[in-house]
Amino acid sequence: MDGEHLAHIRQDPLAFAPGGLRHLVLEVVAYAADEAESSGGGHCTVTLHADGSVSVADDGRGTDTRLDEHDRAVKKPIMATKDLRFFDRPGTQVLPDGHPRRGMSVVAALSEWLVHTNRRRGGAWTQRYEHGVPVTDLVPIADDGTTGTVVHFRPDGLPGAASGELARLVSSWGLLSVEMNDHR
Repeated sequence: MDGEHLAHIRQDPLAFAPGGLRHLVLEVVAYAADEAESSGGGHCTVTLHADGSVSVADDGRGTDTRLDEHDRAVKKPIMATKDLRFFDRPGTQVLPDGHPRRGMSVVAALSEWLVHTNRRRGGAWTQRYEHGVPVTDLVPIADDGTTGTVVHFRPDGLPGAASGELARLVSSWGLLSVEMNDHR
């Protein structure tokens, strides 16, 4: 875990998430878009919940799960570390809102809590983060035969976003179909 990196993000939230919630949603949907590009298409659902939280669910292959010597899933602090593909690298990818992509550590750091659920053939699990820090180990969940990822998070004090604007921005990823559900 990179506590200094998380603290740096929290010191200036709008520098890392310009536009607030809108940018955080785009950060998460970008992973589903990456997967859709690599597999020739995909689908995700963005849900804006009445409690102020957001969930993004995709139908991808799920995150790779590492196992220890006892075949137990290894705790993954990935959302609590700087993604070097997007930080400190010239020419970083720009999201549809025109701002640089920074990765899941920004979403995790700027959220009160985040729950990452991963479904992959041969292993399904969930893990909770609070302010970017993993607070649980990987918790196995029943394999239901599906694959994909759900990132459910509650932004911490950032400006909200209109669902119409979000729908317009996320539709710019050509191979990814996005369904928007606004329950606010």
